[in-house]
Amino acid sequence: MKITDIETFLVPPRWLFLRVSTDEGVVGWGEPVVEGRAETVQAAVHELADLVRGQDPLRIEEHWQVLRRSGFYRGGPVLSSALAGYDQALWDIAGKVRGVPVHELLGGPVRDRIRVYSWVGGDRPHGIREAVQTQVDRGFTAVKMNACGPIDAIATPADVDGVVERAREAREVLGPERGLAIDFHGRVSPAMARRLLPLLEEVRPLFVEEPILPELPVDVLRSVVDSSPVPIATGERLYSRWDFKPALDAGIAVAQPDPSHAGGISELRRIASLAEIYGASLAPHCPLGPISLAASVQVAFATPNFLIQEQSLNLHYNAGNELTGYLADTGPFAFVDGQMARPTGPGLGIEIDEDAVRRAAEAGHAWRSPVWRHEDGSLAEW
Repeated sequence: MKITDIETFLVPPRWLFLRVSTDEGVVGWGEPVVEGRAETVQAAVHELADLVRGQDPLRIEEHWQVLRRSGFYRGGPVLSSALAGYDQALWDIAGKVRGVPVHELLGGPVRDRIRVYSWVGGDRPHGIREAVQTQVDRGFTAVKMNACGPIDAIATPADVDGVVERAREAREVLGPERGLAIDFHGRVSPAMARRLLPLLEEVRPLFVEEPILPELPVDVLRSVVDSSPVPIATGERLYSRWDFKPALDAGIAVAQPDPSHAGGISELRRIASLAEIYGASLAPHCPLGPISLAASVQVAFATPNFLIQEQSLNLHYNAGNELTGYLADTGPFAFVDGQMARPTGPGLGIEIDEDAVRRAAEAGHAWRSPVWRHEDGSLAEW
């Protein structure tokens, strides 16, 4: 079997799909994208195409090594995301050729269901109760909220109180039986993280995500972890096991690699094993499309230290283009009581509606991350 063709599709709301064809008619799908930089990753995917075209798609590890290491400059969000899309597509082909889901090729399932959570906002002053109640009514047993919107390096007491009060409101709706994750999104300075984390202990978060920017020195992350009475999670802006090791050395409790950014299924699996050495859990970051989620859950079902899975159903970014909109069968993404059953279909376990993808790609998208400003006009972290 040989790889014959590489196609990419920019599809709304903000996704990029990759289609890898073979001379035996088996097709694999991947989702290589950086939110707000989809065209840049698309260019990288096509730059790398000569390295795989004409090659055996089943030599997945060989392709991973060549795609990552054959260039003198490697890593980072763009190249790692392009690599991730290829890796997902090749695992999809491998599963289809053998007639089994990818998790069977990763050693077999270690669980029958996985827990998933939904996003509920939180970066605005009002509406958190209603948003959380909506997800509870849909059967979810865990939600994630943003801690705040733009916030000063040393925030006012009112802003600090606002963060805590919104978290309290969410906990009141959830009760003691459901999970609450709180995402700082790198918006908070180390000083404010050290102030806020002890105050959030009362709502007993499942974890607090990305309390500080990932590019800060690892000693700063360690100081935040050491000051925190709640579990710390990070990783959506880390792209390899080499990036994750310093964070794990600093004591994070939860690793959050993204299947479309951190080198795909192959590297997610290795990051999970690395985290296991430290007693840390895996909770993959995944606010993207159906292929990314399908790849992520294949890892989840084969990973002993998996904790919980993010997914983008009803996410505000998806307005008009729902998570399941490009699937021929939405059954694999049926969430019941906040859980997802083990996929049994071959490869990634989903069937892409190719006609819908090609129609959507005719319109494409040009999604960009919002630009936020502080009251004084200076740039704020989004």
